[in-house]
Amino acid sequence: MKPIFKPGASVIVSNREVDGHKRTPTYIRGKSGVIERFCGSFRNPESLAYGGDGLPRQPLYRVRFLQSHVWPEYQGSFTDTVDIEIYQHWLEPVS
Repeated sequence: MKPIFKPGASVIVSNREVDGHKRTPTYIRGKSGVIERFCGSFRNPESLAYGGDGLPRQPLYRVRFLQSHVWPEYQGSFTDTVDIEIYQHWLEPVS
């Protein structure tokens, strides 16, 4: 699978429910962030966890989120961020 996002692109993390192993933290689903970098393409760990081959390889991105957006009660600086590596199939473009 080809990467579709470039650094600086705004994305939102899918807020879908899935059974079994998931690589995307629940607390970040439904949140919007910005692609910080493309990390490469790797076999899908959600398939590998159940004996699958993990193919097709999934593009992996480092996505930057404002901490105050992730945790509304966050007391630190409004500019503080958290970076999370998320596979492309969990990301949607912000329109």
